[in-house]
Amino acid sequence: MTGVAGVGLSWSSNRCLLPPSKPSRSARRVFSVVVRNAVSVEGKSYTLQKSEEIFDAAKELMPGGVNSPVRAFKSVGGQPIVFDSVKGSHMWDVDGNEYIDYVGSWGPAIIGHADDKVNAALIETLNKGTSFGAPCVLENELAKMVISGVPSIEMVRFVNSGTEACMGALRLARAFTSREKIIKFEGCYHGHADPFLVKAGSGVATLGLPDSPGVPKGATCYTLTSPYNDIEAIEHLFSTHKGEIAAVFLEPVVGNAGFIAPKSEFLNALREITKEEGALLVFDEVMTGFRLAFGGAQEYFGVTPDLTTLGKIIGGGLPVGAYGGRRDIMEMVAPAGPMYQAGTLSGNPLAMTAGIHTLGRLMEPGCYEYLDKITGELVHGILDAGKRAGHEMSGGYIRGMFGFFFTEGPVHNFEDAKRSDTAKFARFHRGMLEEGVYLAPSQFEAGFTSLAHSSKDIEQTVEAAEKVLGRI
Repeated sequence: MTGVAGVGLSWSSNRCLLPPSKPSRSARRVFSVVVRNAVSVEGKSYTLQKSEEIFDAAKELMPGGVNSPVRAFKSVGGQPIVFDSVKGSHMWDVDGNEYIDYVGSWGPAIIGHADDKVNAALIETLNKGTSFGAPCVLENELAKMVISGVPSIEMVRFVNSGTEACMGALRLARAFTSREKIIKFEGCYHGHADPFLVKAGSGVATLGLPDSPGVPKGATCYTLTSPYNDIEAIEHLFSTHKGEIAAVFLEPVVGNAGFIAPKSEFLNALREITKEEGALLVFDEVMTGFRLAFGGAQEYFGVTPDLTTLGKIIGGGLPVGAYGGRRDIMEMVAPAGPMYQAGTLSGNPLAMTAGIHTLGRLMEPGCYEYLDKITGELVHGILDAGKRAGHEMSGGYIRGMFGFFFTEGPVHNFEDAKRSDTAKFARFHRGMLEEGVYLAPSQFEAGFTSLAHSSKDIEQTVEAAEKVLGRI
């Protein structure tokens, strides 16, 4: 991959980190978020009455009314949306409102929601049973596809979520190296296992939580943290904790603190120092796997880790995850080796079927070129609209993953991201909902496009952004 070096920026046909603009400062206005259950946007009626009724009932049944915190809209305010159905690149809520979707079930819907061929295959498999709790041939088929695609993976273990995959990879790294300490990066999220809930991103960042109560000191005392994109900090940690660090865990492209790409030599430097120090390099590709390229971020950047974790994209959005890597490391996993990990629903036929057909679609020529094209048009369009409206914005994309911040930038780490005007993002998010565009309800989450997004979807989204950015 060739590019022109800049201040933390790299330019190429496939990787675009857009430079911050220098617009005139817009007048600052005091803003408070209010729930609007019915509004009129240029003659269109937009109501969330049914969503409000259902969500109010949910709050009596489930903590905060949701089963995952970011869904509660705490950082953007307003009424959370209760959805009824999805198809392709679109979603419909219980009030009948239609949205162009850029969340994609948080990434896995890369070929679009409710794909007809995937659904047909699922129905066929469903007729044979939903779960065996025993081996099935579909596990072999999906495993071969994952191993052939991801450069680091020579053997793979299927689990049921990205959190579970990271838990397994952590235990395996410690078992293989006979060391206990790990390094993670501020703002990176690797699931809700205790050792990872230190300066975490995703919902932890969205809700402004420093760490989670209930996590004992003993669970995190071996977790070291560093700013993302800061190799000197990593070198200092290895020097201070010589011979004690089992692994470095990271999102090769951060998605849980907003979209933050690595500096040009950052990943290579991590690869070199972990080899020198006898530690493992672990890529959490729950978001980037099969999205930046068929082989994930490691194929895209040409850096091969020792272990990789994957998420629901390998199951077409069904509950699934995986961790894999070098054969000599993976042979430590039970029953081949002494490192224990198990799961009743791991490798279940429904998830395997959806994964096989999803990855098969991604193997077709032109998929990633198309994602690159439409995502580039989307991000350029939104940032250009922001510049014309006088907003300080920055952002970028790689293939089917993108993000933007309401700050001039550049954004190289979580501290940079936290300079964003989150109140302005909240107004933008609410305005885009009213215009029929569903974005992640947090400034600190990446967005996703899919093969189902059309040029018309992109045009309508940019037009909506121009309207909203002009009035917030």
